[in-house]
Amino acid sequence: MGCWPIFYFGATVLSVDLPVLIETTLVGMGYELVALERIGRGLLRIYIDQPAGIGLADCEQVSRQLSRVFEVEMIDYDRLEVSSPGLDRPLVKAADFERFAGQKAQFRLLRPLDGRKRFSGVLMGLRAGQVVLQVEDAGAEVLITLADIDKARLIPDL
Repeated sequence: MGCWPIFYFGATVLSVDLPVLIETTLVGMGYELVALERIGRGLLRIYIDQPAGIGLADCEQVSRQLSRVFEVEMIDYDRLEVSSPGLDRPLVKAADFERFAGQKAQFRLLRPLDGRKRFSGVLMGLRAGQVVLQVEDAGAEVLITLADIDKARLIPDL
């Protein structure tokens, strides 16, 4: 009996910066990455936006494209959810605080500022790298450092 050759096909897995990979893909499709969440049990949740708004067809198209990209890049996930950010859109990037100036927003901070961790009011934009918020209850401006923000969201006018 002869010897059978043994072939080993090892793959070198390169470290992929997932947010950069997703954002690059979305920008090429005409969308913006709003937020990315990795949740237990392999769930990958992605929020997308574009000036015209997001519909079901947009979410389906992005889901199909990202599934292909993840397969090629060998990204480990079990489920993928693609969604619009909703009316209470999260504010994540510095540009978000400029873009939505004049709208109501709520903030939760990582550490207290003036004895408080929660603020809400009218977003006034950015000043010297800090978010300017016209606080509803005090009527005064509060300056919040971007690094101190745990979560920020728009408050929809209903």
